[in-house]
Amino acid sequence: MNKYIDFYFDFISPYSYLAHKKIINLNLRNIFNYKAILLGGLHNLAEVTPPAFNERKMKNMKDDCILISKKNKILFKWNEKFPINSLYLMRGFLIIDDNKKSKFIDLCFDAYWKDNLDISIEKNIQKILSDCKINFAFFEKGIKEQKIKDELKDLTNEAFKLGIFGAPTFLVNNKLFWGQDRLEYAIDESKN
Repeated sequence: MNKYIDFYFDFISPYSYLAHKKIINLNLRNIFNYKAILLGGLHNLAEVTPPAFNERKMKNMKDDCILISKKNKILFKWNEKFPINSLYLMRGFLIIDDNKKSKFIDLCFDAYWKDNLDISIEKNIQKILSDCKINFAFFEKGIKEQKIKDELKDLTNEAFKLGIFGAPTFLVNNKLFWGQDRLEYAIDESKN
């Protein structure tokens, strides 16, 4: 049995948010290993046109997310600033202490997909960091370090090499499960 399920995510992804909330509701967070990727970079590598740039797909995605959130009793509001550049937050996830990552994930996802905040602007990032007790100067310096830039790029490239083309994607027992609607399949696979 594989104890952990790798969860490839980006804060920009509404479906990653919904999957995250489902994981919390199932009380299974402890079996998931959150793996930061830059979804825009992954889409470029995979030559995927994101729904945000296709009017019909975008409308369907909005309606779909609302449908899923209601069905699963998840507070959700389509963000008026979608899409944003999540680069700094995804890099930030890599520099913060492991004991603060869960709260950081919760606050970033909630700010963007529940509270309709633009989490790419400094004042909102500062609020999230303050609530996590993370020093803003430390964060700002860390996300500019070449090592962190390379790490996020490497994680995104690694995801692509594994066959991942979108978020959320779950990896367990060398099997990929793409989409929030495949979460239960990944959990079942982790029991094998």
